[in-house]
Amino acid sequence: MSYEQHFGLSEQPFSNAADSRFFYESSQHQEAMIRIIHAVETMKGLAVVIGGPGAGKTLLARRMLERLEADDKYEAALLVIVHSEVTAEWLLKKIATQLGVPNPPDRKADLLPALYERLTAIYEAGRKAVVLIDEANMLQTKEIFEEFRGLSNLEVPGRKLISVVLFGLPELETYMAVDPPLVQRVALKFTIKPLHREATIAYVRHRLGIVGCTRDIFDASALEAVYAFSQGIPRLINTLCDNGLLETFLVKKDIVTGAIIEGVASDLGLKK
Repeated sequence: MSYEQHFGLSEQPFSNAADSRFFYESSQHQEAMIRIIHAVETMKGLAVVIGGPGAGKTLLARRMLERLEADDKYEAALLVIVHSEVTAEWLLKKIATQLGVPNPPDRKADLLPALYERLTAIYEAGRKAVVLIDEANMLQTKEIFEEFRGLSNLEVPGRKLISVVLFGLPELETYMAVDPPLVQRVALKFTIKPLHREATIAYVRHRLGIVGCTRDIFDASALEAVYAFSQGIPRLINTLCDNGLLETFLVKKDIVTGAIIEGVASDLGLKK
């Protein structure tokens, strides 16, 4: 028997894999969505979303993509940068591919005209091109940020031809600072902060509800301990709760207690 079966859950509720079904729209995440939608709706050009490790940037980016894809006035794509050795040519070609440029050329001199042609076609069709880039802190060279500046210069009278939204760790701002003209082009910046106490508790209950939980399986002391040790960081909330459910199952109990969460936190090396 698994702990999911023990607690009557359809699946594990606290996986740290990005799954937009579990997206919890806290007040700040709701604000972030509204601001990003405003930026892409009005084609501001460049928006930046900053958050610490485990703050929920990836889930926000995926949720944002789903929202844009559900609206046929957008041509939207999501890129995830997995390492820092990305070149400007690779990034431009990836953007071109995602936005529907057929057989994008390798040479930048040929690629930019092809991308401009595609963006113009999207505009003439009454649609808006949006590229979301997750883990943008992996982009660290001035050459790459100069390309973003170049993309922001692609426009028709009255509006940009492409909106780019960067999601990254705080150091993204440091890397972008190597290109001051690009920093001046940032039309919107939003910082995701850890959840406060009430939002942390609501987050836990929200994820449990997604997997069919119909009762309180974390008592009040457990919820307080989850907040105290996670400080409202979603990734740590997930890790504490997942381990708390497992430990409770192993000792054949039905309720996760504060003592269990404290034990889990100690094993993980977390402190209040």
